[in-house]
Amino acid sequence: MAVTGNLGEKVLALVAEPPLADCAPAARPRDAATRAIEGAATKAGLAAGTLALPPGPLGWATIAPEMLAVWHIQRQLVADIAAIYGRSAELGPAQMLWCLFRHTAAQALRDLGVRVGERVVVRPAAQLLLQRVAEAVGVHLGKKAASRALSRWVPLVGAAGVGAYAYWDTRQVGRAALQLFESEQVIDNPV
Repeated sequence: MAVTGNLGEKVLALVAEPPLADCAPAARPRDAATRAIEGAATKAGLAAGTLALPPGPLGWATIAPEMLAVWHIQRQLVADIAAIYGRSAELGPAQMLWCLFRHTAAQALRDLGVRVGERVVVRPAAQLLLQRVAEAVGVHLGKKAASRALSRWVPLVGAAGVGAYAYWDTRQVGRAALQLFESEQVIDNPV
């Protein structure tokens, strides 16, 4: 339980302060966002695959750094997509959590977002709700990390699988951000 609690804290720290965007608003935001998603997915896949190369117990020590490296790439991607759509001011912890973990921990995030027709609205979240959601995401990610430990025993095949998963996962994060920031819906953040 301490490991998952620690992951919950890391998740909360990850989303607490969104990074500054490396991109500016774009005339054709969907095209720019698609390029950003592909670039970040490739970067995440390479980072995860490289960190998954050490075999056995040494490889286990790379699981947390690999997850953190991928999350940092993904959080930058979310900030960049918000900027591409000219919506950086609307990016807060709830939106960051939604984009980063919606596809892997949807049940944990059900209290943050609501679907309105084709749009998704991420509601403002109090710190207590964000902590509860981050802990639930941490539990889910702890289980996922345990399954990743098996890939450390077959280094090349495991590294390729971990890299491919990070690539896919980052694309999902990008698609969630694209869906969120492409809509005309206003995203509220607590003041």
